[in-house]
Amino acid sequence: MQSDAKDKPRLLLVEDDPALAPALALALSRRGFTMAQATDGVTALHRAMTEKFSVIVLDLSLPETDGLEVLQKLREAGRSTPIVVLTARSSVGDRIAGLKAGADDYLIKPFDIDELEARIHAVLRRGQVAQEVLPSGLGGLRVDAQSRTCYGDGEPLELSQREIALLIAVLERPGHAVTRERLWAAVFADGREAQPDAIEVVAYRLRKKIAAYGVELVALRGVGYLLREKRD
Repeated sequence: MQSDAKDKPRLLLVEDDPALAPALALALSRRGFTMAQATDGVTALHRAMTEKFSVIVLDLSLPETDGLEVLQKLREAGRSTPIVVLTARSSVGDRIAGLKAGADDYLIKPFDIDELEARIHAVLRRGQVAQEVLPSGLGGLRVDAQSRTCYGDGEPLELSQREIALLIAVLERPGHAVTRERLWAAVFADGREAQPDAIEVVAYRLRKKIAAYGVELVALRGVGYLLREKRD
């Protein structure tokens, strides 16, 4: 017996090739996904910003708005929906650009549908693990893992993406040390170059922004940081 549609992962397929798009949508539907489609970047961006999807399969070569721009705008807006990029662009530079912009995986055309399905399930599993290990918050702080938005006493906090990444990393183990190496991997996952003291700068800014909500970010010399509730 097939699972109910509401239990199936909802997938947004963004592909403008009139021959490939319907065939790919049909194949993924038969493999257990609830399908939605867009054939240009503007529509894709609108749907991804206003609807909830489990995963997005995104072609880079799109009319109106390029797929790379769609990817960048979604990540800048704090959308953390897993994204698998499909493209005929095979150069290393293009792959690096896609991953730096926030893609979770990258598949070059032509591809095998079995490999695409495997990669989709892999990014879905990674997202599920991240949500399972992330507590809802500490003190007056709450974090929405799906949107990567932080709230202080119920009000949204204006945090940079790097500050949010650091906060999520220390929230995984509240009251326990998180090493500087682990924090660096989380905060600078985009691969961009940064000064050696960049973690300290991000931590300093974050500490000031969350101080009013009953928590403190404590530096552990030679180790890293921990987040704990404030002590009287």
